[in-house]
Amino acid sequence: MPATASRNAPEERLVNLVVALMATEQGLTKDTILSSVAGYREQLEAGASKDALEKMFERDKESLRGLGVPIETIGNRSDPDDLREARYRVPTAEYSLPDDISFDPAEIALLNIAGGVWGSESLSVDARSGLRKIRALGIPVDEPIIGYAPRIRVRDASFPALQRAMELSRVVTFAYLRPGEARPRERRVRPFALVEYEARWHVYGYDVNVGADRTFLLSRIVGDVALAREKFDPALREGAGERALEGLRAVAARQRALLEVHPGTEAALRLARRAHEAPQGILVPYVDLHVFADELASYGPEVRVVAPDDLRDEVIRRLRATLHVHGDAA
Repeated sequence: MPATASRNAPEERLVNLVVALMATEQGLTKDTILSSVAGYREQLEAGASKDALEKMFERDKESLRGLGVPIETIGNRSDPDDLREARYRVPTAEYSLPDDISFDPAEIALLNIAGGVWGSESLSVDARSGLRKIRALGIPVDEPIIGYAPRIRVRDASFPALQRAMELSRVVTFAYLRPGEARPRERRVRPFALVEYEARWHVYGYDVNVGADRTFLLSRIVGDVALAREKFDPALREGAGERALEGLRAVAARQRALLEVHPGTEAALRLARRAHEAPQGILVPYVDLHVFADELASYGPEVRVVAPDDLRDEVIRRLRATLHVHGDAA
């Protein structure tokens, strides 16, 4: 393969890694992963150093664990601290349904709709090739792997560029528009981690302009993310994903909305997942007032904000704006 071989998208490499690690109970060594899994294999054949690929693998493991993928490390039984020949796997039992769970016809219909988005043909050619190579090495694949590469993308447009910048340990610049500001401001950031929280993607890193760690919503990034020539120490990324999530959880713990929700509605179904019972209704933690106001306004009359006042005012403002736009059509 020539040195100019095209690179796999970072998210596809992560998908291929998950597929490979779920394909066997025995686990895969780091050497097997780097030489067999698409995304690492091409770069190894194109001349990338083993040290660089091992660092990439370590970062990928941290990213997947931050997304909730339980990657196990199986060391030497006689010396558990010796990881030179360690094997890695994703235990399929973590994803198995208990025997006492069943689905009625309506639920099965919904699962079939979801299956239209995820299916066996969605598995990439490179991932299939990786599985064939694993089998060729004599490593048994316990069960067929289906549908781990989505046909639809739900990540924000800036995600790939930020992922690429983290891999290269490069500073990025982007325009960021905060609520209430007339125009976006340029941010210069060392990106340490991409984390998903409350179904929204955030980038966590060091804001060079303010000299402190910050977390940014990807949905508020305006335009393209530009990679600067300036680099930063990759060691700064260690544990960054968990630090970001801890910070978001801490903010949510300090901010709780008291809501009255009509039972049996979409609002009740969605909000109950992260709510706590209260005498007057439910308490729901939230991170960003404006993002949460957007969500609550989308439920219309299904939910009423009791407190805090600023959240209630923002929801009312959105509902009035909607009425102003569509009122004449009623």
